[in-house]
Amino acid sequence: MSFEGVHTPLVTPFKPDGEIDHDLLGRHAANLAGRVSGLGVGGTTGEYYALSFEERVQTFNTVAEAAGGKTYLTAGINATTTKEVIRLGQEAKRAGLSALLLAAPYYAQPTQEELLNHMLTVDDSLDMPIMLYNFPARTGTDIGDDVLTRLLERPNFIAMKESTGDISHLHHLATHFRDRLVLSCGMDDQALEFFVWGARSWVAGASNFLPEAHTALLDACVKQGDFATGRKLMAQLLPVLELLERSGKFIQYVRYGCELAGMPVGVARAPLGTLTDNERSTFGQLAQPMLRSAQ
Repeated sequence: MSFEGVHTPLVTPFKPDGEIDHDLLGRHAANLAGRVSGLGVGGTTGEYYALSFEERVQTFNTVAEAAGGKTYLTAGINATTTKEVIRLGQEAKRAGLSALLLAAPYYAQPTQEELLNHMLTVDDSLDMPIMLYNFPARTGTDIGDDVLTRLLERPNFIAMKESTGDISHLHHLATHFRDRLVLSCGMDDQALEFFVWGARSWVAGASNFLPEAHTALLDACVKQGDFATGRKLMAQLLPVLELLERSGKFIQYVRYGCELAGMPVGVARAPLGTLTDNERSTFGQLAQPMLRSAQ
């Protein structure tokens, strides 16, 4: 098991009172294990930023209990301080998760040298396989070439989820770091472009409710090199993925997709709101045909 393939960043189900529904989280993780290559807990799709430290730790434990040993489990451990990131990583390691997802600390905006020191300190403390997460629109800090080069000198830094949305940066990574880095698609509506440029991994929020459609696309492109089929499959998925990525309501749409798939997971925590009736109707028209074809 590894960072390659489709990895689902799990939603965090909430009960009507706003508390985490751990029973449902465990069932969801167990249901997806084996249908995708791996599961992520504590990512953006799981609203890690809206959970307390204790809640995040418990989600690690819940998913490890439900799916540990059945699939590759990655723990998102991002936080604003190095100390908090390490504490989360220690809990993920104790729970038995396979690997870590590590981004730049959000809001703090460290310099590149400070970012490098942060990530090296995390590696020194935890010694686990790491997928970097480059999402400057959320964190405020890009993982630059000099930092990436230094990190790749260490064996634990294996992969990077690239979420800038900049195709030219994808080209740059694919041509300069391809032999040293498992490049992972982190901008879902660009998945086909990532695969053309050698990506072998996809961390895909919509695979919470359309896992087979995502694995079929990756398998066609990455395992079979059949990009004619890949284009057809991407054309089917693209309207859903574009709406998720371009709407400003990614998490809300993923949650509604789970509901349409027969697994209501509740609403996002404030400050995020809900979808309008029109948004639900539009998304349903796009997603329902794909959900029916997967049955």
